Amino acid sequence: MAQSAEDIGCQAGDFLRSENVIVPFRLGQAARRYLKEPITCNLVSYGNNVVAAATDEVAGIVEEYIGKYEFYHCFETPNMHWLNDRLMAKGHRICFMAEYYLPATEGIPDLPCGYETRLLTQADFAELYKPEWSNALCDDRKQLDVLGIGAYDGGKLAGLAACSSDCEEMWQIGVDVLPAYRRQGIASALTSRLAKEILLRGKVPFYCSAWSNIRSVRNAIKSGFLPAWVEMTAKPTQIVDEMNR
Repeated sequence: MAQSAEDIGCQAGDFLRSENVIVPFRLGQAARRYLKEPITCNLVSYGNNVVAAATDEVAGIVEEYIGKYEFYHCFETPNMHWLNDRLMAKGHRICFMAEYYLPATEGIPDLPCGYETRLLTQADFAELYKPEWSNALCDDRKQLDVLGIGAYDGGKLAGLAACSSDCEEMWQIGVDVLPAYRRQGIASALTSRLAKEILLRGKVPFYCSAWSNIRSVRNAIKSGFLPAWVEMTAKPTQIVDEMNR
């Protein structure tokens, strides 16, 4: 919650309140490193309320929206269309929607992998920035990719979980498995082991997925993660259109 507060410009305690909160959007100095302005508004919920951060241009619209619907309906259709239509009239649009996961309090399980696993560091990633590993590694932010676990079939890399140091205290996990090696438990074995390695280094692992990515959601849960918070972000329409090209 402290990190989310830094990401949008509120107080960590705002996420625990029973009433909704709206604040001016402010990207803090310690915000997640991949967050890029312009950001029109960001709605965040840890399951108690909505904390919304918005620019002055749309603050009135956002405040009306979070007061109009139950907080959990603010992150889904059909209610979301109410907000999107009004944002579009001012040149903005809903851009990102995601669910985030944190380790379960009972801990990360030890899961078996049917292949040899190796601990990888940043120096090992140089030749791995390829499409098949694009969830585990990010070519645009190579300097943030700090740690990984690979599953090897002989000398062939079959699966890779890696994490990026997206903020000072929290490292985000991404995972890829080659199609021929899926449905063998590789993803969850790698994800859970990497989470343990992150914790050993005094950092908090976190995991993100789209609601509709059932395979990714199942992997998170099997690996010892539980849903922790959700976000919905709006950006200028021009940026959203560029992403869709």
